[in-house]
Amino acid sequence: MGHGGDVVAELTADHDEVKEYFRRLGRTTAAEERRNIADLLTIELVRHSVAEEQYLYPAVREHLQDGDVIADKEIADHGRAERLMKQLQEEDAAGTRFTSVLRELEADVLAHIHDEEQNLFPALRHACGKEVLDELGDKTRRAKKTAPTRPHPGSPSTPPANKLLAPGLGLVDRARDLLTGRGKDDAAA
Repeated sequence: MGHGGDVVAELTADHDEVKEYFRRLGRTTAAEERRNIADLLTIELVRHSVAEEQYLYPAVREHLQDGDVIADKEIADHGRAERLMKQLQEEDAAGTRFTSVLRELEADVLAHIHDEEQNLFPALRHACGKEVLDELGDKTRRAKKTAPTRPHPGSPSTPPANKLLAPGLGLVDRARDLLTGRGKDDAAA
């Protein structure tokens, strides 16, 4: 969940984890294992998205030319991914619909990752000093610790409301996960 380094290094490491979950999902056909890996993927994506919405995108708005347009597009991408994750949770992991939703989510998320890593992150590195990027990395790691672990498509995605509500949703989600055993990585690659 926390990798260290500045915000770009932290979020890029998250991206690598997400890509690995998609690879693992592509290698297995066992329904229970697919569900477990999909849950781990969802947990990582939700925490990552919440942290970006709380800290990265406000910094984008502040430091980049056309930052509002860029941040709004990124948040819209998150909204679509969150709706797909919610759908994925409701599907039978052995069914063809699960695979269809998963492939749609994978295509969207990988395109989002590519755009951030090729365009947004280099622009942010150019616009911000090391101290700002390091501070954003610390804030991002803290946000991921208290972030929700389940998709909540109707919840706010911009400050200040998201910063106020996310920790409470995260507490409820983590309690549910603890009670159900969701998010245990028993299927390590």
